[in-house]
Amino acid sequence: MPGPSAEDRELLEYLDLLEEMQSACVAPDVISYNAAISACEKSGQWGRALAFLGEMRGRSVEPDVISYSAAIVACGSCGRWERAWQLWGEIRD
Repeated sequence: MPGPSAEDRELLEYLDLLEEMQSACVAPDVISYNAAISACEKSGQWGRALAFLGEMRGRSVEPDVISYSAAIVACGSCGRWERAWQLWGEIRD
C-alpha cells in the first residue's frame, strides 16, 4: 500500500506548521494561510481550502487575490464549479 502523495505530505506539513504557530501563540498571517490553501488545492482538499478561507476571516486576516485564486482552483479542480463561481463573485464585490 503506497504512502501519502507528495501533495498530501505537503498539506500535512502546513497543517502541522499552523498548529505549531497557534500553540506558540503566533498568529498565522495571510502568507501562512495562502501556503496552506495552496497545499489544499494541490491535494484536492477543496473543503479544507474553504475552511482555511473562513478561518482567515474569523481571525481578521484579510484574504487576498492569492487566497481566493487557490481556493477557486481547489473547488474547480474537484468539480465544485458553483462554489468556485461564488468565490469569484466575492472577489469582484
